[in-house]
Amino acid sequence: MQAIILAAGMGRRLGDLTRRNTKCMIEVNGIRLIDRLLGQLSTLGLRRIVLVVGYEGARLREHVGTEYGGLPVEYVENPIYDKTNNIYSLALAKEFLQQDDTLLVESDLIFDDSLFPMLLDSPYKNAALVAKYESWMDGTMVRLDEENNIVNFIPKKAFKYEDTDTYYKTVNIYKFSREFSVDRYVPFLEAYTRALGFNEYYEQVLRVITLLDSCDFKALPLREGQKWYEIDDVQDLRIAETLFADTADRLRKYQQCYGGYWRFPSMLDFCYLVNPYFPSGRMVEEMKANFETLLREYPSGMEVNSMLGAKYFGIRQEYVCVGNGAAELIKSLMRCITGDVGVVYPTFEEYPNRLEPERIVAYVPENADFAYTAADLTAFFGSRRIEALLLINPDNPSGNYIPKNEVLELAVWCAGRGVRLVVDESFVDFSEDYASDSLLCDETLETHPELVVMKSISKSYGVPGLRLGVAASADARLIAWMKKDVPIWNINSFAEFYMQIFGKYEADYRRACAKFLTERARFFSDLKSVPFLRVVPSQANYFLCEVRGGLTAHGLTRELLDRYRILIKDCTSKKGFTDGRQYVRIAVRNRTDNERLIEALNGIETHGL
Repeated sequence: MQAIILAAGMGRRLGDLTRRNTKCMIEVNGIRLIDRLLGQLSTLGLRRIVLVVGYEGARLREHVGTEYGGLPVEYVENPIYDKTNNIYSLALAKEFLQQDDTLLVESDLIFDDSLFPMLLDSPYKNAALVAKYESWMDGTMVRLDEENNIVNFIPKKAFKYEDTDTYYKTVNIYKFSREFSVDRYVPFLEAYTRALGFNEYYEQVLRVITLLDSCDFKALPLREGQKWYEIDDVQDLRIAETLFADTADRLRKYQQCYGGYWRFPSMLDFCYLVNPYFPSGRMVEEMKANFETLLREYPSGMEVNSMLGAKYFGIRQEYVCVGNGAAELIKSLMRCITGDVGVVYPTFEEYPNRLEPERIVAYVPENADFAYTAADLTAFFGSRRIEALLLINPDNPSGNYIPKNEVLELAVWCAGRGVRLVVDESFVDFSEDYASDSLLCDETLETHPELVVMKSISKSYGVPGLRLGVAASADARLIAWMKKDVPIWNINSFAEFYMQIFGKYEADYRRACAKFLTERARFFSDLKSVPFLRVVPSQANYFLCEVRGGLTAHGLTRELLDRYRILIKDCTSKKGFTDGRQYVRIAVRNRTDNERLIEALNGIETHGL
């Protein structure tokens, strides 16, 4: 058995990283792709490695040399790498193909060590490793039958997104027997290139061969959890560095992304907080039906969007400023506050992060659940001079909730002291009385003009990708200033259209909230059964959990990610956790996902960290 590695390409999309090096010379977490690949091949007992080089081939030759770990390395030169595609590189190595059984590998891949043994141990003499289609994949796709025969190859021009459920992506790792190369692949390769030239791809030859009735070529699907990635650009490189980071560093790399976890489809995210039951399928269909128009057309400005936001919540337009997520509005609002601000810790830190530390007057509840009432706040801040008081309600990460009537009493107390009350109610629709707990109504705002209500539409409405939020107050001067402070086109057409059509689906939203309450109660019971967790009751769509039994929050978070591909929030570094105890925050997802997490937690209880 031998290995042929195709490494002639220029890798233009990697920019400066390949200005003086071919793609396989780039580093992923400090290790060059070619070194990782050669290291994997050196464990297989091969007879030799054949490297097809082209762009910056001399540098690659110098780096690799004529042997690796005692394994001979031979070279084939592609002098016209910039005018041909990979079919020509393989054609140049056809003599080698016909001399031995072959592992054919492209050099811009990174993958688990288990893939080569899996392919070699397979009973199939000739096979391609394939992976179920995921959104990041590009290039040649295939369809399989029940016996892992490749029914057909699907080139880019024949790709249809509506058919992706049936697609597999070739991993670009193949096993050819010598007989297959001699009798099938090389003859077809020669005929194909005579007819169509060398600006093609070697997979096209396999596509022709699989049309034969007597084709002896199979697909070998990767097992769940087996990782691989193809690195074509800097985004691919960043994702690969995250996927293949060592255990100690992987969690940090995921957390540095601050979202975008759709790029890691196999990961289950219990870190970010959204409604698992909204928007409804019908609403998504309407958004899809208008996709092209929304993509091609400019959104409206603030005048129209504040009107839509007002319609969305049933309040006056002059009371509403719509933002590109609540984060944009938080930044604008905090610029308007020049004095000290009362903050309850632990909390959602986007607000205090906008303040100089010396302007923060901090209150930390002195109990294990970080619970507090409006009376606790008035007692603490009554003797302290503050310009504004921040209330996250329900709070994040504790899930503590102050009922609406008490919040309004707190607003009266603030007004009497000339204190602006900022209430972030992004999670209020997850409370038991969700239908009547919001402060977003004209009467409430007008009765309490010192009140500013902030609400992220992303969370309770389940549309974080749209980046929508609102700030509301009867302080018309404040709202007018914020409208001028944010860009005129601060939200896109998709977000605008979503607000426009929401009214048709409001009943669906109420049903989603009711369904959520049922699932939260069930999930709460399941979490409490985990011996090493103490679960804090919550009125939000997450639970703060104390980690006990000798475990640490970091260790639990890392183990769930490494072993189960589940991400939760380690709260150790959040301000306010000063008692040395260990806490994590776990989002509430749908029942299937929640049960998967419970199974993982029980697995950790059984087998340990």
